[in-house]
Amino acid sequence: MLELSGIIILGILAQWFAWKLKIPAILPLILIGLFVGPIAAEFISDDGYKWIEPIWNGKKGLFPGEGLYYFVSLAISIILFEGGLTLKLREIKNTTGVITKLISIGSLVTFFVGAIAVHYLFNLDYELSFLFSALIIVTGPTVITPILRNIPLKKDVSTVLKWEGILIDPIGALVAVIVFEFIFVGGGGGFTKTALIEFGKIILFGCTFGFTFAHGFHFLVKKKLIPHYLMNVFSLAAVLGLFVLSDTFAHESGLLSVVVMGMVLGNKNDSYLKEILYFKESLSVLLISVLFILLAANIDFENLMLLATWKTAALFAVVVFIIRPLGVFLSAYGSKLTFNEKIFISWVGPRGIVAAGIASLFGSKLMAEDVVNANYLTPLVFMVVLGTVLLNATTARFFAKLIGVFLKNSDGILIVGASPVARLIGKYLVDNNRHVVLIDSNHNNVRQAKEMGLEAINTDIYSVSLEDNIELNDVGFLMALTGSADINHYAISRFSEQFGENGSFRLITAEEMNNPENMPKEGLFSQTDDFNSLTNIALQYPFIHEIEIKDKNHYEELIEITSSNDVMVPLLVKDNKGVLEIISAINKSMKIEKGFQLVYLGKPF
Repeated sequence: MLELSGIIILGILAQWFAWKLKIPAILPLILIGLFVGPIAAEFISDDGYKWIEPIWNGKKGLFPGEGLYYFVSLAISIILFEGGLTLKLREIKNTTGVITKLISIGSLVTFFVGAIAVHYLFNLDYELSFLFSALIIVTGPTVITPILRNIPLKKDVSTVLKWEGILIDPIGALVAVIVFEFIFVGGGGGFTKTALIEFGKIILFGCTFGFTFAHGFHFLVKKKLIPHYLMNVFSLAAVLGLFVLSDTFAHESGLLSVVVMGMVLGNKNDSYLKEILYFKESLSVLLISVLFILLAANIDFENLMLLATWKTAALFAVVVFIIRPLGVFLSAYGSKLTFNEKIFISWVGPRGIVAAGIASLFGSKLMAEDVVNANYLTPLVFMVVLGTVLLNATTARFFAKLIGVFLKNSDGILIVGASPVARLIGKYLVDNNRHVVLIDSNHNNVRQAKEMGLEAINTDIYSVSLEDNIELNDVGFLMALTGSADINHYAISRFSEQFGENGSFRLITAEEMNNPENMPKEGLFSQTDDFNSLTNIALQYPFIHEIEIKDKNHYEELIEITSSNDVMVPLLVKDNKGVLEIISAINKSMKIEKGFQLVYLGKPF
C-alpha cells in the first residue's frame, strides 16, 4: 500500500514541479524512478533492494509474475489510443510542406540512419536496431510544449515544431508497433514463411478490429445507446476490450488495433470526441505519472551500466548533431525558412513519453523471449529521451537568442471574441502585417473568421489549453471584444500578464459608459461605445477607414468627432511607418506627427 500510494503521490508531484518549472514532466518522472529504483538499491538501501520494486521477487514488489507486463500493456494501449485520437488527416493535408516532409522524410532519415548508427556502435542486429530507430522517431507535444511555452519565436518556427510534435506522435508509435510485431514473430530465428504469415495476421487483425470497433462505438454514440454519463468510461472499456480481444485472435496485435481505433474515431469530427479526449488526457496524466516511475525503477543497475561507454556518447551525438539536422534540412529544402530557423528546429528535437513507454514494454517482452541484446533497448531509448529533453530544456532559450530567432518584441494580438466587429478589426490588423489570433467558443464565429483568412481558435476562455498554445508566444497585446462583461473582465485578469505585456484592453460596459469618471484604465476605443453600440455601427457601416492627421490639434478634433458620433468609433493610430497603436478609452494622448492616420470604424467622413 505504501509503495503504490507513494508512486501516485510522487508522480503527481513530479507533474506539478514540471508545470511550475516549465519543463517536460517526463524528466522528473524518470529521474524519480531511477532514484527510488536502481540508484537506491545500489547506493542507499542497506539490503540492496529497491525502494520501489515493480516486480514481485519474494520479499518486495507490486506486481507478481507478469503483472507489470500486463499493467504496462494496458496503460500503453490507453496512451496510444489517445495519440490516435489526435491524428487528424485533414490537419496533415492543411499543414505546410515543411511539416509534411518532417513527418515523412524526417522520420525516414531517423529510421534508417539511427538503425545504422546503433547497429555499428553497439553491434545490435538490424531487427533490434530498426526497432530502436523507430522508437526515437517520436517527439510529441508533451515534451515540445513546455520547452517552447516561454520562448517567443517567429510564427513559422513555432508552428513547425508544434505540428511536428502533434502529428508524429501517433505516426511514430504506429511505426514502432509494426516494427516490433515484425521482430516478435521472427522469434530470433529468422523470418520464415510461418513468421511472415503471423506478421500478416497481426496487421490484418489489428487493422480490422480497430476499424470495426471504431465504427461500432461511433454507431452506438450516434444512436444514443450510450448515456452521456457513461460515455467516457464506456470508451475506456471499449479500448481495453479491443486490446484484449485483438490480442487473443492474433498475439501482439492489440497495440496496433487501439492506434487504428483512435485514428478512425479522431477523424470523425464529432462533438463527443472532445469530451472523450479530455477524459483520456486526464487519465493519461495519471497513467504516465505511475508508468514512468515504475518503468524507470524496474531498470536494473547493471543495465544502466551498459551505457557507461564512449559508444553511448557517440550515439547521442549522432542523434542530435547528424540525424536531426539532416532530417530537418532535407525537409525544409526550398522552404521560406531561413538558415538560422532551420538550425534552431534542428536543435529542438526532444524525444517523448511514447518512445520511453513503448521501449520499456517492448524491451521487457523481447528479453522474456531471450532475444539477443534486447537488454540494450530500454536503457538506450531512455538515454536518448532524457538526454534530448535535458539538453533542449536547458539550452533552447539561450540558443534561440544566440542564433537570432528569439523575438525581441511581442507585437502579436490576441482578440477574445470573433464577433463581426472583432472580425473586422482583426482583418484590418492582419492586412497591416500584424499577427492576430481570435478565440471564441462559438463555432459559427470561428468558421466565418477562418473564411476571411483569419487565424481563429475554437476554444473556451476558461480552457487551460490556451496557456500552452506555443503559437501565441509572440502575442503581446490582448483585446477582449466579447459581449459579456464577465468574460472580458476574466480575460484581462487571467491573461494580461501572459498575453498582454505590452497592453491589455477590453470593451467598456454600459454602466461604465454612463459614468465617465469611473472609466477603467484598460477601456478600449472610446468612452461612449460598448459592445452593443460597436455591433450596431458594424451592421450599418461594416468598413474600417483611414484619415490623415494634420497635427495634434487635428487628431484631438477627429477623436472628439468620432467618439461623440453614434455611427463612428476611433480604433487605432497608424504612424508613418505603418506601425499601429491601439486607442485607449481613458487616455487619448499619444505621440502624433503630420502624416499619421486615424483608423476608425463606421460611416466615412
